[in-house]
Amino acid sequence: MLTQLWFTEILNHAFAGPVDALLSAVHVTPVNASAPITNAVAMEFLVFLVLVGYFLLVRLSLNVEKPGGVQHLAEITNEFVSEQAEQIIGHGYERFVGYLTALALFILLSNLLGLIPGLESPTANVTVPLGFALVTFIYYHYHGVRANGFGYIKQFLGPVWWLYWLLFPIEVISHLARVLSLTVRLYANMFAGDLLTMVFFSLVPVGVPLIFLGLHFGVAFIQAYVFMLLAMIYLSLAVAHDH
Repeated sequence: MLTQLWFTEILNHAFAGPVDALLSAVHVTPVNASAPITNAVAMEFLVFLVLVGYFLLVRLSLNVEKPGGVQHLAEITNEFVSEQAEQIIGHGYERFVGYLTALALFILLSNLLGLIPGLESPTANVTVPLGFALVTFIYYHYHGVRANGFGYIKQFLGPVWWLYWLLFPIEVISHLARVLSLTVRLYANMFAGDLLTMVFFSLVPVGVPLIFLGLHFGVAFIQAYVFMLLAMIYLSLAVAHDH
């Protein structure tokens, strides 16, 4: 049985009963009924709490005349995502900025969580990147249908009508492969980063592991950015009107 992190133990102690009841209602049997909340779920919930606290702090500290550090950070983040979205998605990008910002921040904090002693990166568990990928997959298809109506299906058929039968399954497989690509890219990088850091800390506890901590820090930012960037590209293709 996997060792529970301290935050996971707190959640299981407080909410094991309701979670077991909820899982039972959907006919799911947890591996351990006394501890149904896994470390990955607990870490995601912790990131959620941190982000909610951050957004509330930004809202409460808004000041037009004398903006504080938190407001400056929020404005820089929003401007960065907005500029990227405008360049890639183009007209109508504004409606996607909220989702893309929340996605990038959630992934970034999840990646960085493993640098804190006593915690771990939930993105090093394959189910978490898979969740991000599936939500993004559904999100861009929803907006593709919203922007193009029934004509959205033309994106899966190609320009030549007599090749529809061949191109349609190929395009479907291609879109499904995006879920796999998003999942594996994020999971593999974060899992490898956590594993290398743990191995070198156990072998050489001083000095050398700091290099890998720095690399882990850099990879955390890069992978959050790449995931957001790919989500923008998929959105731009989905909402484009010229297929």
